[in-house]
Amino acid sequence: MKLNSLVPDKGSICNSKRRGRGHGSGLGKSAGRGDKGAGQRSGFKRRSWFEGGQMPLSRRLPKRGFTNNFKKEFQIVNISKLDGIEEKKVDAKLMYEKGLVRSPFKPIKILGSGDLKKSVDIVATEFSKSAKEKIEKSGGTAQVL
Repeated sequence: MKLNSLVPDKGSICNSKRRGRGHGSGLGKSAGRGDKGAGQRSGFKRRSWFEGGQMPLSRRLPKRGFTNNFKKEFQIVNISKLDGIEEKKVDAKLMYEKGLVRSPFKPIKILGSGDLKKSVDIVATEFSKSAKEKIEKSGGTAQVL
């Protein structure tokens, strides 16, 4: 195979339409833009979601539900994940470095799934009841930010 023998697949490349080049081209006079109105003039921009005057999809579909703009979104960490960490004090920065949370700046909630075998001091935004009990049972502390 040589570079000069490379050819694009049949039908993958087609000539562009030559608009406004006389009646014989099929796109002469108004260049396929129709007669009169803003759409025919230069500089006209139609919204990408415009449906030609038909009732837009966003208005045809019913409104459903409610979105609470003030909802707190927690990053969740289970106690079983924290059991594998060797450090005595665990905070958001350490959890981020170990890959347990995606951001050290967003709120973190510790849940009580799994067991904690050693005493660890954990600093987080929130703790579930069971998580707090298990941490204190193992001899550690659960500090709320």
